[in-house]
Amino acid sequence: MNRIFVLTLVLAILLGSGPVFADWPQWRGPDRDGHSSGEAWPADLETLQPLWSAELGKGYPGPIVAGDRVFVVESLKDESVQVRALARKSGEELWSHAWDSSGKVPFFAAANGDWVRATPAYDGERLFVGDMQEVLVALDGETGAVQWTLNFPEKFGTKVPDFGFASSPMLLDGALIVQAADSVVSLDAESGDVRWRSLAAETDMMSRGAFSSPFVAKMGDREVLLIQGRQQLNGLDPATGKVLWSHTVPSFRGMNILTPVVHGGGVFTSTYRQKSFFYEIGADSVREAWTLPAAAYMSSPVVLDGHAYMHLGNGRLACIDLSNGKETWRSSESFGKYVSMVVRGNQVLALTSEGELLLIAANPAELELVSRREVSKDETWGHLAVAGDEVYVRELEGIRAFRFAR
Repeated sequence: MNRIFVLTLVLAILLGSGPVFADWPQWRGPDRDGHSSGEAWPADLETLQPLWSAELGKGYPGPIVAGDRVFVVESLKDESVQVRALARKSGEELWSHAWDSSGKVPFFAAANGDWVRATPAYDGERLFVGDMQEVLVALDGETGAVQWTLNFPEKFGTKVPDFGFASSPMLLDGALIVQAADSVVSLDAESGDVRWRSLAAETDMMSRGAFSSPFVAKMGDREVLLIQGRQQLNGLDPATGKVLWSHTVPSFRGMNILTPVVHGGGVFTSTYRQKSFFYEIGADSVREAWTLPAAAYMSSPVVLDGHAYMHLGNGRLACIDLSNGKETWRSSESFGKYVSMVVRGNQVLALTSEGELLLIAANPAELELVSRREVSKDETWGHLAVAGDEVYVRELEGIRAFRFAR
């Protein structure tokens, strides 16, 4: 147990919030659902005050916020990947570690760049970072020292994914779950040893690799590891990797990108140029409950009070009643190609890929846009990170830290 973890734990206990191992430790936050606990955000985004900013190499990974530091990942001149630990208070660099790594996406995806994509995960001691060559590196969070490295193509004799390592790793009970090596792999987080491998398959460009990220949910009387691959939605036993059920999700060229969400006894997902789907999950079966013509692209939805707030492929925002698949509203305005969302109470904080931050009241009857503000003049594709009153915006070539003034 290192100094960062102890400090965070002690602060949490002293503040009466109970123990937590990090403020924003992995993709979409502590529970991987885009939810953030804390006091309601002020109704005016002009109260968001800049703290610091830092220049970075290009990259899509969202920042990780833990204890007294912020972890960021960047590509350097398409030749290497670098991880930095920045002081949470000032943005000062505390350590950095780089290794040779490059990648070239197919020509039709070149507009989205060849730089690093996956958001790391942090367990209070180690930071887990994947690069475009499908190499996973575990670094000591305090010093940046390498703890272990796993090259998936070398380990399993698979090809490097055409779009790189795009799926963000997940921490679960001492294991690190990754969608890699044309499969799902569970690793021992401390040693990097393989615990199990599941869903291994021969693949082509339309099915190799993964865009969506794994998550776990209580379904019925057990926990289920939910894996959306480029062609199928799967339910696995997280301890053994046993496949409990699988269901084909219609897709365009395997573009199942977003991370699905759970509501009640089912899973909601949406795929590029296809539809939105809600699947009811049984003990060992899955059934399509309803479909909706509205289709998302890359942005993962958030759920509040039985409604999914989502960003569609046409740039509009929409609200979906998950009980019946009815679209309750859709914005007339387009908000760009990508929006990352965080929920707190009945508020949604949304960052567009064009550098605009939106504060939305979660109203299923209509779009209630409370406040909006430009927070960056650069592209902002990394997932928004929120920790207490602090907001972290990953720009394409930098990071900006803000705090709400109260």
